[in-house]
Amino acid sequence: MNFIILKFGGTSLVTPELRKKAAGKVIDAADQGLLPVVVVSAMGRTGDPYATDTLLNLAKQAYRDLPEREKDMLMTCGEIISGVMMTATLQALGRPAIFLTGAQAGIVTDNNYADARILQVNPHKLAACAQEGYIVVVAGFQGATEDGEITTLGRGGSDTTAAALGVALDAASVDIYTDVEGIMTADPRIVTEARALDVITYDEICHLAHDGAKVIHPRAVEIVMQKGIPLRVRSTFSDSPGTLVTASGEAYQGTIDITRDRVITGIAYISGITRFKVNMAPGVEGLERQKRMFRALALAGVSIDFINILPDTALFTVNDEVAEKASRVLENAGYAPEVIAGCAKVSAVGAGMSGVPGVIADIVEALTGEQIQILQCNDSHTTVWVLVEREQMEEAVRALHRQFKLARQ
Repeated sequence: MNFIILKFGGTSLVTPELRKKAAGKVIDAADQGLLPVVVVSAMGRTGDPYATDTLLNLAKQAYRDLPEREKDMLMTCGEIISGVMMTATLQALGRPAIFLTGAQAGIVTDNNYADARILQVNPHKLAACAQEGYIVVVAGFQGATEDGEITTLGRGGSDTTAAALGVALDAASVDIYTDVEGIMTADPRIVTEARALDVITYDEICHLAHDGAKVIHPRAVEIVMQKGIPLRVRSTFSDSPGTLVTASGEAYQGTIDITRDRVITGIAYISGITRFKVNMAPGVEGLERQKRMFRALALAGVSIDFINILPDTALFTVNDEVAEKASRVLENAGYAPEVIAGCAKVSAVGAGMSGVPGVIADIVEALTGEQIQILQCNDSHTTVWVLVEREQMEEAVRALHRQFKLARQ
């Protein structure tokens, strides 16, 4: 059976008119001989009647510390409402459709409420419904443990549902429909000349997603990558082909010189970061103090990032909300950290940068040309990260976008 997965975000489903437009995409796929499986998020965003955050705020009016088990059961309601409405829309358009919850669709998870991991997918019921001629609509973001406890998959979980079903059904592709034209070279709210990419590699989009790009959840990309299933990010509101996410060989097929044509693919950012600098004595004593420092932070449950370790200095960042806790842990352990709050991490991502000289030079040139101070820098084979002050973040994103000519068609 030739399945295709179509996932629709909440902004694509919030009104009857938008649901009808989304249904049109599903019907087009069916008319092309494919077997569409539709994955839906909760309708709308915070403030809309059936959005997940709206439901949570309703519960908090009665009891702020709702247990995670009951909270998960509440959070699945938005996708169930959305799925029923989408199924009704398809039926009203003359297409046989059936709705399944995540559990009914075979999504089996661990018992980590609010951020469950998928253990396996048993799509037998889903496949049987498709064989009977139904368009199957599935509630995203949810599953159940082996003993039937309802769970949710964390933020972006509907993307994860779509990817997992795509792998389980060996789908022709997984199409993620959003309110943008595809994966952009930068946040268009910051860079007005940002453009949608035609194609991007699994590795590149994983890095962009982890580094702040919010179009798709990185866990979803990691899942489809395991089986090499093409993933497309498209707009519900246009017929644009969107951005194809695929393996590097396919992404660069026909490109003569990828190191020249596309060294950097996109610019992403994360704000709300605090930088810590801890000076150490060099030598064995300093190494021992570094080891004790990182162990103290780990035991306190403080997650750290952007780590640079030098013989006499350790640099790292934490999210702003745990910065005060991190300071207390370090001071109680006898350290005197230098703290810079209000930072942001700006990332330049591109599979073509590996082995190409001058990338760091270009980044430093672009930022220093705008008098943007680089507080810290790190790199991998596909990403260069720089830490800057939050107030300079947007200009840093624009400067790097210009430097690597990402607006060029």
